[in-house]
Amino acid sequence: MQKLKIGIIEEGKTPLDKRVPLTPKKCVELMAAFPGAQVVVQPSAKRCFSDAEYRELEVPLQQDLEDCDILMGVKEVPVEQLIPGKTYFFFSHTIKKQPHNAKLLRAILRKNITLIDYETLTNAQGQRLVAFGRYAGIVGAYNGIRTYGIKWKLFDLKPAYLCREMEDMQEEYFKVKLPPIKIAVTGGGRVAGGAMEVLDKMGIKKVSVFDYLYKQFYEPVYAQLHSGDYNTRPDVEVWDSPDFYQHPQLYQSTFRKFTRVTDLLLACAYWDPHAPRLFSEEETRQPDFRINTIADITCDVNGSIPCTKRSATIDAPAYDYNPETGALEAPYTKSTNITVMAVDNLPCELPRNASRNFSRQLLDRVFPHLFNGDKDGVLKRGTIATGGSLTERFAYLQDYVDAAG
Repeated sequence: MQKLKIGIIEEGKTPLDKRVPLTPKKCVELMAAFPGAQVVVQPSAKRCFSDAEYRELEVPLQQDLEDCDILMGVKEVPVEQLIPGKTYFFFSHTIKKQPHNAKLLRAILRKNITLIDYETLTNAQGQRLVAFGRYAGIVGAYNGIRTYGIKWKLFDLKPAYLCREMEDMQEEYFKVKLPPIKIAVTGGGRVAGGAMEVLDKMGIKKVSVFDYLYKQFYEPVYAQLHSGDYNTRPDVEVWDSPDFYQHPQLYQSTFRKFTRVTDLLLACAYWDPHAPRLFSEEETRQPDFRINTIADITCDVNGSIPCTKRSATIDAPAYDYNPETGALEAPYTKSTNITVMAVDNLPCELPRNASRNFSRQLLDRVFPHLFNGDKDGVLKRGTIATGGSLTERFAYLQDYVDAAG
Protein backbone atom coordinates (compact mmCIF):
# COMPACT_ATOMS: atom_id res chain seq x y z
CA MET A 1 0.00 0.00 0.00
CA GLN A 2 1.06 3.57 -0.70
CA LYS A 3 3.03 5.19 2.13
CA LEU A 4 1.88 8.61 3.25
CA LYS A 5 3.15 10.64 6.18
CA ILE A 6 0.47 13.01 7.41
CA GLY A 7 1.26 15.94 9.66
CA ILE A 8 -1.37 17.66 11.82
CA ILE A 9 -0.29 21.29 11.97
CA GLU A 10 -0.59 23.68 14.88
CA GLU A 11 -3.24 26.27 14.04
CA GLY A 12 -1.62 29.62 13.38
CA LYS A 13 -4.52 31.89 12.51
CA THR A 14 -5.68 34.70 14.79
CA PRO A 15 -8.20 34.56 16.41
CA LEU A 16 -7.19 31.16 17.66
CA ASP A 17 -9.08 28.06 16.55
CA LYS A 18 -8.84 25.11 18.96
CA ARG A 19 -10.32 22.48 16.62
CA VAL A 20 -8.30 19.66 15.06
CA PRO A 21 -8.83 17.72 11.82
CA LEU A 22 -7.97 14.44 13.56
CA THR A 23 -8.51 13.66 17.23
CA PRO A 24 -6.05 11.33 19.00
CA LYS A 25 -8.38 8.32 18.69
CA LYS A 26 -9.01 9.01 15.00
CA CYS A 27 -5.25 9.18 14.34
CA VAL A 28 -4.94 5.67 15.74
CA GLU A 29 -7.98 4.49 13.78
CA LEU A 30 -6.58 5.97 10.56
CA MET A 31 -3.25 4.16 10.92
CA ALA A 32 -5.05 0.89 11.68
CA ALA A 33 -7.40 1.22 8.70
CA PHE A 34 -4.68 2.27 6.26
CA PRO A 35 -1.34 0.60 7.10
CA GLY A 36 0.42 2.96 4.68
CA ALA A 37 -0.54 5.98 6.78
CA GLN A 38 1.74 7.48 9.38
CA VAL A 39 0.44 10.40 11.44
CA VAL A 40 2.51 12.90 13.40
CA VAL A 41 1.25 15.92 15.31
CA GLN A 42 2.91 19.29 15.67
CA PRO A 43 2.93 20.20 19.38
CA SER A 44 0.47 22.87 20.51
CA ALA A 45 -0.46 24.23 23.91
CA LYS A 46 -3.67 25.69 22.53
CA ARG A 47 -5.67 23.01 20.76
CA CYS A 48 -8.69 21.36 22.39
CA PHE A 49 -6.94 17.97 22.50
CA SER A 50 -3.69 18.30 24.43
CA ASP A 51 -0.28 16.99 23.42
CA ALA A 52 -0.59 14.58 26.34
CA GLU A 53 -3.77 13.07 24.88
CA TYR A 54 -1.97 12.33 21.60
CA ARG A 55 1.10 11.05 23.42
CA GLU A 56 -1.04 8.77 25.59
CA LEU A 57 -2.22 6.94 22.45
CA GLU A 58 1.34 6.81 21.10
CA VAL A 59 0.72 9.30 18.31
CA PRO A 60 4.14 10.93 17.72
CA LEU A 61 4.67 14.62 18.33
CA GLN A 62 6.97 16.30 15.82
CA GLN A 63 7.78 20.00 15.55
CA ASP A 64 9.39 19.97 12.09
CA LEU A 65 6.93 18.70 9.47
CA GLU A 66 9.25 19.05 6.45
CA ASP A 67 9.30 15.28 5.89
CA CYS A 68 5.49 14.96 5.72
CA ASP A 69 3.70 14.30 2.44
CA ILE A 70 0.42 15.87 3.53
CA LEU A 71 -0.22 18.65 6.05
CA MET A 72 -3.68 19.05 7.56
CA GLY A 73 -5.15 21.90 9.55
CA VAL A 74 -8.53 23.53 10.03
CA LYS A 75 -8.37 27.26 9.28
CA GLU A 76 -6.20 29.28 6.90
CA VAL A 77 -2.44 28.84 7.32
CA PRO A 78 -0.50 32.10 7.73
CA VAL A 79 1.60 32.78 4.62
CA GLU A 80 4.88 32.74 6.53
CA GLN A 81 4.12 29.25 7.90
CA LEU A 82 3.47 27.60 4.52
CA ILE A 83 6.07 24.96 3.57
CA PRO A 84 6.85 25.06 -0.18
CA GLY A 85 6.03 22.04 -2.31
CA LYS A 86 3.69 20.37 0.18
CA THR A 87 0.08 19.21 -0.14
CA TYR A 88 -2.21 21.01 2.31
CA PHE A 89 -5.77 20.35 3.44
CA PHE A 90 -7.55 23.23 5.20
CA PHE A 91 -10.46 25.65 4.83
CA SER A 92 -8.88 28.36 2.67
CA HIS A 93 -11.94 30.63 2.33
CA THR A 94 -10.85 31.67 -1.15
CA ILE A 95 -13.40 30.16 -3.55
CA LYS A 96 -15.80 33.10 -3.16
CA LYS A 97 -12.90 35.51 -3.76
CA GLN A 98 -12.81 36.55 -0.11
CA PRO A 99 -10.63 39.70 -0.21
CA HIS A 100 -8.65 38.95 2.96
CA ASN A 101 -7.31 35.64 1.58
CA ALA A 102 -6.18 36.65 -1.92
CA LYS A 103 -2.57 36.98 -0.75
CA LEU A 104 -2.76 33.52 0.80
CA LEU A 105 -3.77 31.92 -2.49
CA ARG A 106 -1.11 33.91 -4.33
CA ALA A 107 1.52 32.60 -1.88
CA ILE A 108 0.27 29.03 -2.35
CA LEU A 109 0.83 29.33 -6.09
CA ARG A 110 4.22 30.97 -5.63
CA LYS A 111 5.35 28.24 -3.24
CA ASN A 112 4.22 25.45 -5.57
CA ILE A 113 1.79 24.09 -2.96
CA THR A 114 -1.06 21.71 -3.72
CA LEU A 115 -4.15 23.04 -1.94
CA ILE A 116 -7.16 20.81 -1.31
CA ASP A 117 -9.94 22.70 0.43
CA TYR A 118 -12.34 20.71 2.64
CA GLU A 119 -15.16 22.87 1.28
CA THR A 120 -14.49 21.75 -2.29
CA LEU A 121 -14.44 18.01 -1.58
CA THR A 122 -17.63 16.71 -3.18
CA ASN A 123 -19.15 13.53 -4.54
CA ALA A 124 -20.09 13.12 -8.21
CA GLN A 125 -23.41 14.87 -7.55
CA GLY A 126 -21.67 17.93 -6.15
CA GLN A 127 -22.63 17.31 -2.52
CA ARG A 128 -20.04 18.25 0.09
CA LEU A 129 -18.37 15.35 1.87
CA VAL A 130 -17.08 17.02 5.03
CA ALA A 131 -18.26 20.04 6.98
CA PHE A 132 -18.64 21.53 10.44
CA GLY A 133 -22.19 22.66 9.60
CA ARG A 134 -24.00 20.47 12.11
CA TYR A 135 -22.08 22.01 15.00
CA ALA A 136 -22.58 25.50 13.63
CA GLY A 137 -26.31 24.77 13.81
CA ILE A 138 -26.12 23.26 17.29
CA VAL A 139 -24.14 26.12 18.81
CA GLY A 140 -26.02 28.74 16.78
CA ALA A 141 -29.44 27.58 17.95
CA TYR A 142 -28.22 27.41 21.55
CA ASN A 143 -26.80 30.92 21.26
CA GLY A 144 -30.04 32.13 19.68
CA ILE A 145 -32.15 30.77 22.55
CA ARG A 146 -29.62 32.16 25.03
CA THR A 147 -29.80 35.60 23.35
CA TYR A 148 -33.60 35.58 23.47
CA GLY A 149 -33.53 34.61 27.15
CA ILE A 150 -31.16 37.43 28.05
CA LYS A 151 -33.06 39.99 25.95
CA TRP A 152 -36.32 39.32 27.73
CA LYS A 153 -34.74 38.54 31.14
CA LEU A 154 -36.15 35.01 31.14
CA PHE A 155 -32.98 32.98 31.81
CA ASP A 156 -29.21 33.24 31.33
CA LEU A 157 -27.60 30.12 29.93
CA LYS A 158 -23.93 29.34 30.36
CA PRO A 159 -22.07 30.35 27.17
CA ALA A 160 -21.33 27.35 24.97
CA TYR A 161 -17.61 28.13 24.82
CA LEU A 162 -17.38 27.72 28.59
CA CYS A 163 -18.72 24.16 28.29
CA ARG A 164 -16.01 21.53 27.90
CA GLU A 165 -18.27 19.11 26.02
CA MET A 166 -21.73 19.22 24.46
CA GLU A 167 -23.08 17.19 27.39
CA ASP A 168 -22.24 20.14 29.65
CA MET A 169 -24.13 22.47 27.34
CA GLN A 170 -27.15 20.15 27.26
CA GLU A 171 -27.41 20.40 31.04
CA GLU A 172 -28.32 24.05 30.46
CA TYR A 173 -31.36 23.11 28.37
CA PHE A 174 -33.35 22.51 31.55
CA LYS A 175 -33.17 26.22 32.37
CA VAL A 176 -35.04 27.14 29.19
CA LYS A 177 -38.59 28.29 29.95
CA LEU A 178 -40.07 30.08 26.96
CA PRO A 179 -43.44 31.79 26.53
CA PRO A 180 -45.58 30.69 23.53
CA ILE A 181 -43.29 32.22 20.91
CA LYS A 182 -42.78 31.16 17.30
CA ILE A 183 -39.30 30.27 16.04
CA ALA A 184 -38.47 30.07 12.33
CA VAL A 185 -35.60 27.86 11.15
CA THR A 186 -34.55 28.46 7.54
CA GLY A 187 -32.72 25.82 5.51
CA GLY A 188 -32.64 22.11 4.92
CA GLY A 189 -28.97 21.18 5.27
CA ARG A 190 -26.54 20.24 8.04
CA VAL A 191 -26.79 23.62 9.76
CA ALA A 192 -30.58 23.57 10.00
CA GLY A 193 -30.43 19.94 11.12
CA GLY A 194 -28.09 20.84 13.97
CA ALA A 195 -30.31 23.74 15.02
CA MET A 196 -33.42 21.56 15.10
CA GLU A 197 -31.58 18.96 17.20
CA VAL A 198 -31.26 21.59 19.92
CA LEU A 199 -34.87 22.76 19.69
CA ASP A 200 -36.12 19.17 19.82
CA LYS A 201 -34.02 18.36 22.89
CA MET A 202 -35.27 21.52 24.57
CA GLY A 203 -38.79 20.16 24.09
CA ILE A 204 -39.88 22.83 21.61
CA LYS A 205 -42.60 21.45 19.35
CA LYS A 206 -42.17 21.38 15.56
CA VAL A 207 -45.26 22.38 13.56
CA SER A 208 -46.13 22.59 9.87
CA VAL A 209 -45.56 25.80 7.96
CA PHE A 210 -49.32 26.23 7.52
CA ASP A 211 -50.02 25.85 11.24
CA TYR A 212 -47.09 28.14 12.04
CA LEU A 213 -48.57 30.88 9.87
CA TYR A 214 -52.21 30.57 10.75
CA LYS A 215 -52.67 28.94 14.16
CA GLN A 216 -52.10 30.18 17.69
CA PHE A 217 -50.29 28.05 20.22
CA TYR A 218 -50.05 28.03 24.00
CA GLU A 219 -46.49 26.73 23.99
CA PRO A 220 -43.30 27.66 22.08
CA VAL A 221 -43.17 26.12 18.60
CA TYR A 222 -40.90 26.14 15.58
CA ALA A 223 -41.24 25.53 11.86
CA GLN A 224 -38.60 24.60 9.31
CA LEU A 225 -38.77 26.85 6.26
CA HIS A 226 -37.36 25.72 2.92
CA SER A 227 -36.54 28.05 0.01
CA GLY A 228 -39.91 27.39 -1.62
CA ASP A 229 -41.71 28.60 1.50
CA TYR A 230 -40.37 32.15 1.22
CA ASN A 231 -39.34 32.71 -2.41
CA THR A 232 -41.35 32.92 -5.60
CA ARG A 233 -40.71 33.39 -9.30
CA PRO A 234 -43.44 35.74 -10.57
CA ASP A 235 -43.62 34.20 -14.03
CA VAL A 236 -43.80 30.57 -12.80
CA GLU A 237 -46.62 29.08 -10.73
CA VAL A 238 -45.01 25.81 -9.62
CA TRP A 239 -41.97 25.79 -7.33
CA ASP A 240 -38.85 24.24 -8.86
CA SER A 241 -35.84 23.98 -6.52
CA PRO A 242 -33.21 23.34 -9.23
CA ASP A 243 -34.41 26.44 -11.10
CA PHE A 244 -34.14 28.53 -7.93
CA TYR A 245 -30.55 27.45 -7.36
CA GLN A 246 -29.63 27.99 -11.01
CA HIS A 247 -31.42 31.33 -11.45
CA PRO A 248 -31.81 32.93 -7.99
CA GLN A 249 -31.85 36.42 -9.51
CA LEU A 250 -35.28 35.71 -11.05
CA TYR A 251 -36.92 35.22 -7.66
CA GLN A 252 -38.56 37.50 -5.12
CA SER A 253 -38.83 37.06 -1.37
CA THR A 254 -42.20 36.26 0.18
CA PHE A 255 -40.76 36.14 3.71
CA ARG A 256 -42.96 39.06 4.73
CA LYS A 257 -45.72 36.66 5.81
CA PHE A 258 -43.30 35.10 8.32
CA THR A 259 -42.06 38.41 9.76
CA ARG A 260 -45.60 39.05 11.02
CA VAL A 261 -45.73 35.91 13.18
CA THR A 262 -42.09 35.10 14.06
CA ASP A 263 -40.43 36.12 17.32
CA LEU A 264 -37.05 34.41 16.94
CA LEU A 265 -35.37 33.70 13.59
CA LEU A 266 -32.65 31.06 13.27
CA ALA A 267 -31.11 31.69 9.84
CA CYS A 268 -29.47 28.45 8.69
CA ALA A 269 -29.99 28.52 4.92
CA TYR A 270 -27.17 28.93 2.43
CA TRP A 271 -27.61 32.27 0.65
CA ASP A 272 -26.55 33.06 -2.89
CA PRO A 273 -25.66 36.77 -3.33
CA HIS A 274 -27.91 36.79 -6.43
CA ALA A 275 -30.91 35.60 -4.42
CA PRO A 276 -33.32 38.01 -2.74
CA ARG A 277 -32.82 39.00 0.86
CA LEU A 278 -35.34 37.65 3.34
CA PHE A 279 -36.60 41.14 4.12
CA SER A 280 -35.50 44.76 3.80
CA GLU A 281 -34.44 47.28 6.40
CA GLU A 282 -37.54 49.27 5.50
CA GLU A 283 -39.71 46.27 6.41
CA THR A 284 -38.17 46.14 9.90
CA ARG A 285 -39.78 49.53 10.52
CA GLN A 286 -43.30 48.29 9.75
CA PRO A 287 -45.59 48.09 12.81
CA ASP A 288 -46.36 44.40 12.17
CA PHE A 289 -42.70 43.32 11.89
CA ARG A 290 -42.55 40.99 14.88
CA ILE A 291 -39.04 39.47 14.82
CA ASN A 292 -37.10 40.81 17.76
CA THR A 293 -34.19 38.33 17.97
CA ILE A 294 -32.15 36.85 15.13
CA ALA A 295 -29.49 34.16 15.27
CA ASP A 296 -27.77 34.58 11.91
CA ILE A 297 -26.05 31.22 12.05
CA THR A 298 -24.79 31.44 8.46
CA CYS A 299 -23.39 34.89 9.37
CA ASP A 300 -23.42 36.40 5.90
CA VAL A 301 -22.52 40.03 6.59
CA ASN A 302 -24.82 42.28 4.52
CA GLY A 303 -26.34 39.07 3.17
CA SER A 304 -29.76 37.47 3.51
CA ILE A 305 -30.38 39.28 6.83
CA PRO A 306 -29.94 43.04 6.22
CA CYS A 307 -29.39 43.84 9.90
CA THR A 308 -26.36 41.53 10.06
CA LYS A 309 -23.98 44.40 9.42
CA ARG A 310 -20.94 42.83 11.04
CA SER A 311 -19.88 39.56 12.59
CA ALA A 312 -19.66 39.32 16.36
CA THR A 313 -17.21 37.37 18.51
CA ILE A 314 -17.53 34.28 20.67
CA ASP A 315 -17.14 36.25 23.90
CA ALA A 316 -19.41 39.10 22.69
CA PRO A 317 -21.81 37.28 20.36
CA ALA A 318 -24.68 39.77 20.06
CA TYR A 319 -25.47 43.35 19.13
CA ASP A 320 -28.62 45.39 18.64
CA TYR A 321 -29.94 46.76 15.35
CA ASN A 322 -32.06 49.87 15.71
CA PRO A 323 -34.77 49.69 13.01
CA GLU A 324 -35.54 53.41 13.24
CA THR A 325 -31.98 54.60 12.58
CA GLY A 326 -30.45 51.56 10.89
CA ALA A 327 -27.54 51.85 13.33
CA LEU A 328 -25.95 49.18 15.47
CA GLU A 329 -26.07 49.57 19.24
CA ALA A 330 -24.89 47.66 22.28
CA PRO A 331 -26.81 44.41 22.85
CA TYR A 332 -30.04 44.51 24.85
CA THR A 333 -30.13 48.33 24.75
CA LYS A 334 -33.91 48.50 24.33
CA SER A 335 -36.73 46.10 23.61
CA THR A 336 -37.71 47.77 20.32
CA ASN A 337 -34.31 46.94 18.83
CA ILE A 338 -33.66 43.69 16.99
CA THR A 339 -30.98 41.73 18.82
CA VAL A 340 -28.66 39.91 16.41
CA MET A 341 -26.37 36.98 17.25
CA ALA A 342 -23.85 36.69 14.41
CA VAL A 343 -20.71 34.65 15.15
CA ASP A 344 -18.84 33.31 12.11
CA ASN A 345 -16.91 30.50 13.84
CA LEU A 346 -19.61 28.85 15.97
CA PRO A 347 -18.17 25.29 15.94
CA CYS A 348 -15.15 26.65 17.81
CA GLU A 349 -17.36 26.93 20.89
CA LEU A 350 -17.60 23.14 21.16
CA PRO A 351 -14.22 22.28 19.63
CA ARG A 352 -13.87 18.75 21.03
CA ASN A 353 -17.29 17.56 19.83
CA ALA A 354 -16.96 19.34 16.49
CA SER A 355 -13.49 17.85 15.95
CA ARG A 356 -14.70 14.32 16.70
CA ASN A 357 -17.52 14.67 14.20
CA PHE A 358 -15.26 16.16 11.52
CA SER A 359 -12.61 13.46 12.06
CA ARG A 360 -15.24 10.79 11.53
CA GLN A 361 -16.24 12.35 8.22
CA LEU A 362 -12.61 12.55 7.08
CA LEU A 363 -11.98 8.90 7.90
CA ASP A 364 -15.09 7.65 6.16
CA ARG A 365 -15.30 9.97 3.17
CA VAL A 366 -11.87 11.42 2.35
CA PHE A 367 -8.97 9.22 3.44
CA PRO A 368 -10.07 6.23 1.34
CA HIS A 369 -9.44 8.35 -1.77
CA LEU A 370 -5.87 9.03 -0.68
CA PHE A 371 -5.18 5.30 -0.75
CA ASN A 372 -7.25 4.09 -3.72
CA GLY A 373 -5.65 6.27 -6.36
CA ASP A 374 -8.55 8.75 -6.17
CA LYS A 375 -10.54 6.53 -8.53
CA ASP A 376 -13.69 8.62 -8.02
CA GLY A 377 -11.94 11.93 -8.66
CA VAL A 378 -12.83 13.35 -5.25
CA LEU A 379 -9.38 14.79 -4.57
CA LYS A 380 -8.99 16.03 -8.13
CA ARG A 381 -12.29 17.94 -7.92
CA GLY A 382 -11.28 19.41 -4.58
CA THR A 383 -7.83 20.62 -5.64
CA ILE A 384 -7.75 24.40 -6.05
CA ALA A 385 -4.05 24.75 -6.92
CA THR A 386 -1.17 22.49 -7.84
CA GLY A 387 2.21 22.88 -9.56
CA GLY A 388 2.11 26.65 -9.24
CA SER A 389 -1.18 27.01 -11.13
CA LEU A 390 -4.90 27.03 -10.45
CA THR A 391 -6.72 23.91 -11.60
CA GLU A 392 -9.22 24.21 -14.44
CA ARG A 393 -12.19 24.13 -12.11
CA PHE A 394 -10.85 27.10 -10.16
CA ALA A 395 -9.30 29.08 -13.01
CA TYR A 396 -11.94 31.76 -12.36
CA LEU A 397 -9.87 32.80 -9.33
CA GLN A 398 -6.97 34.04 -11.48
CA ASP A 399 -8.05 37.69 -11.51
CA TYR A 400 -8.57 37.48 -7.75
CA VAL A 401 -4.99 36.22 -7.33
CA ASP A 402 -3.55 38.76 -9.76
CA ALA A 403 -5.20 41.63 -7.89
CA ALA A 404 -3.47 40.53 -4.66
CA GLY A 405 -0.30 42.24 -5.86
